Amino acid sequence: MLLLLGSLLAFATVAGQDWPRWRGPRNDGHLPPDAPSLSSIPSEPKVVWSVAAGEGLSSPVVAADTVLAFDNQGGKETLRALHAGSGIQKWAAAIDEPFSDTQGPTGPRNTPVIDGDRVYAVSCRGELQCRKFSDGSLLWRTHFVQDFEAVFMGERGSAPGATRHGNNASPLVDGPHLLVCVGGTNGAGVVCFDKTDGKVVWKSTSDQAAYAPPVVATLHGQPQVVCYTAAGVVGLHRSTGEVLWRVPVKTSFARHVTTPIVEKDFVVVSSHEAGLLGIAVVRNGDAWSADIRWKNKNAAINYASPVAVGGYLYGVGPAKDLVCVELQDGTLRWSQKDAFSTSAGKSYAGFIAMGERVLMLTDGGEVRLFAANAQAYRESGRAQVCGANWCNPAYVDGILYLRDGLTASGGTWKAVALK
Repeated sequence: MLLLLGSLLAFATVAGQDWPRWRGPRNDGHLPPDAPSLSSIPSEPKVVWSVAAGEGLSSPVVAADTVLAFDNQGGKETLRALHAGSGIQKWAAAIDEPFSDTQGPTGPRNTPVIDGDRVYAVSCRGELQCRKFSDGSLLWRTHFVQDFEAVFMGERGSAPGATRHGNNASPLVDGPHLLVCVGGTNGAGVVCFDKTDGKVVWKSTSDQAAYAPPVVATLHGQPQVVCYTAAGVVGLHRSTGEVLWRVPVKTSFARHVTTPIVEKDFVVVSSHEAGLLGIAVVRNGDAWSADIRWKNKNAAINYASPVAVGGYLYGVGPAKDLVCVELQDGTLRWSQKDAFSTSAGKSYAGFIAMGERVLMLTDGGEVRLFAANAQAYRESGRAQVCGANWCNPAYVDGILYLRDGLTASGGTWKAVALK
């Protein structure tokens, strides 16, 4: 039931400073260049408001004066629009029946996307809906299993290993299109939809979906969709969906979760089993190839997507430590073992890059601000802002929006002032 307690304070902010999608405006965990950042944080941040949250693992997003909360309400995976200044509900729309497994809450795990006057949400069971942002009315819908022959990601044996955890990967709006890791095994592994009416523009691969969302990047002058599927990493021609290159990554549970990071013509992903992987993409005329140039199991990231700043990656390592890794060769520059509270599970953190600093929210509810510096861990402040969470927070103009609580009874959504 992770929510979407987005952003905009009690007053409206400019659209460029909203947090309308997974990992922010550019899907990379960075604030917009013109957005005000932080140089320090108060030791006891003020809670601006909080509202009850149902179960789930969806993250907050925000646009205009509205926060979207996607959680379990009354036994349904429900998308709610909340007033960003007060938390008062504007509208609610039931998306699907909830999904349960033995390792997580019974509720949505997919972060919605706001795009202008529309919002897109995917349930754990693969129901994709486009709704009107102003009132929640349904505009179009489709279903991964019923319409694209996808294997339901909650069934045992649907991918290597044990029972999987439902659809977790947020869709991506890019220009006129919506890009989705559908997981159809009959040529619809990745689908490009017309975002206005849901018509299929192209379909590609037969890869089962993992948990990582697609990203769009330009490599060697060619715009591509880069996807980390259950089968590995693949680069697709942005306009046609043609497979340009592929790197197989086989693991026992297909637990491929981290959002791909693209730096120039280099792609970095991670798996708890395969390790942190640096993939070099090469173009020779119309011919493409890609291979793993480096692998670092000592810096393997399980499921918390890292951020990249200035050629270095910052994320949660296998020893439940904060790590800094050089992107081009995989060298571990430093590891900070006390970067997480001792009472926390220390396996997850949400990261927001703010210019020369990084804001980190740990799964124990502690927020820390540290320098994006490859020489050493240098902290600018820390504070306890909530309890247990596996949420990537949203940040807008000094306000952090997050989920507090992972229990079966739900929790609360909070807006916390950091300046």
